Amino acid sequence: MDRQMLMKQSEYIHLVTDRVMTKLKEFNRYSVPIGVSNRHVHVSREVYQALFGQDELTKKTDLKQPGQYAANETVSLIGPKGCIERVRILGPFRDETQVEISLTDSFLLGVAGDIRESGDLKETPGITLRGPKGELRISHGVIVAHRHIHMHPIDASRMGVLDKERVSVTIYGERELTFSNVIVRVSPKFALEMHIDVDEANAGRIKNNDIGIVSKT
Repeated sequence: MDRQMLMKQSEYIHLVTDRVMTKLKEFNRYSVPIGVSNRHVHVSREVYQALFGQDELTKKTDLKQPGQYAANETVSLIGPKGCIERVRILGPFRDETQVEISLTDSFLLGVAGDIRESGDLKETPGITLRGPKGELRISHGVIVAHRHIHMHPIDASRMGVLDKERVSVTIYGERELTFSNVIVRVSPKFALEMHIDVDEANAGRIKNNDIGIVSKT
């Protein structure tokens, strides 16, 4: 093999290496871990006191989002058509009680599956909650959470996105799937994580800590 051929091969290898490294950098820049969110309840202190007859939640385990945790306490959700038991409460307390379910859950319970951002509870369905000390009906607060990404401002800057922007996220694998219309939520209180519900996860055979790649829609 002559010197010219060796030089061409070397240039080709460098070109391929540069392209691979560029793709790897893009992957790292735009990658986001996935969190599969099962049905759960955020409660106000007043609702908690009525259902449990005590003042404070007790922590079971910390969640990835700073300051958030799964409590030991669970409630039953009672709808017009059915009941789902042992639904986990997430702490800390909120100003307003919010019940997050999947569309499949909404069919089982017989309540409308309104897809909303967290905290957007106006004109959402109500439901009855059952705890060890009794039952309480809330007039509204049941939602199917809109898929979203929690981001620290550093992550948002790295990806070039803004709070409330909509993006697409692709999860590769056996059932490769791209989620469009994903809401970006940016706050110094957040850790990087995309939240989808169980229905969405099952559609793509996605599990906790799988990786999605963010792209602008």
